[in-house]
Amino acid sequence: MFRWNKNFDSMTLTEESRASYDAIRNGGVGFYEQDRGLVAVWGTEAVQFLDGLITNDMKTLEDGDQMLAAFPNAQGRLLAVVRVLRQGDRFLFETEGATREKLFQNLFRFTYAGDFFVEDLRLKYRTFEVFGELSNLGAAREIARFNGFAFGGTRSLIVSIPVESADAFRESLADAGGTVMSDESFETIRIENGVPKYGVDMDETTIVPELALEGLISYTKGCYIGQEIIARIHFRGHVAKRLTGLILSEPPVLAGGSIPEVELSSADGKNAGRLTSTTYSSSLDRNIALAFVRYDFLEPGTELFIGNAKATVTALPFIN
Repeated sequence: MFRWNKNFDSMTLTEESRASYDAIRNGGVGFYEQDRGLVAVWGTEAVQFLDGLITNDMKTLEDGDQMLAAFPNAQGRLLAVVRVLRQGDRFLFETEGATREKLFQNLFRFTYAGDFFVEDLRLKYRTFEVFGELSNLGAAREIARFNGFAFGGTRSLIVSIPVESADAFRESLADAGGTVMSDESFETIRIENGVPKYGVDMDETTIVPELALEGLISYTKGCYIGQEIIARIHFRGHVAKRLTGLILSEPPVLAGGSIPEVELSSADGKNAGRLTSTTYSSSLDRNIALAFVRYDFLEPGTELFIGNAKATVTALPFIN
């Protein structure tokens, strides 16, 4: 699952990437269009069915509010991380493009079991992740307010806009001074913000509590698929490993041009975990990484090793 950002191996960004990165880190607005999933659910039995499928408590979600949640399988392993927005009797589920089909199929199978309906909205909307204050962007703010849905991301807004309004929204963002983010600048800020990506930092082998995402799991709600394993981990005290940050003394070395599995070791040679994503942060002037680190080595400041190079454990996000 390790991903190496080759564009950062010289500790420099392209001019385009540098402009969008600096704009955001200096308090400006940047935006990045991406493929994400959007699924609508409704019906008189929607809350009942949904509450048995996700890690958060659907019964507590008020009209107009939203929450973070995960869909686990029976072993407590991750199918998808979602944001849920309630609009009256309808629920909107927003997720990564990589988990859209899993999410939809996991929900659709219950349409035969009761008053429960599911619609895939992906082709009807385009999605933009906006960093900075959308409220300062005039026409773009109004288009988002009246035509789209805004989900609170990690230090960002994920805005889904109907396809017929999406070009106007994008143009309004740019006209008001928003900067189009390059792939490289978006990836760097994602890692600096400590946001895991499906297929890179997490996948179907990840046990949900290992992500340590605030507000992801309710431990007071009733039963749901995978709940027994997730609760057992919580009440015994801790997970075996957890996603965290690392400050690297140097970037990992590619072996023969291929992307290796990069393992971490402790000072006494014990296996301490593995890297998942890495990049160069110009704000920190450091190579940084996301990694799954074993519980015994999670204390911030702990020095681990990648070969002879040092990797110092740090809390997420890297930049507040």
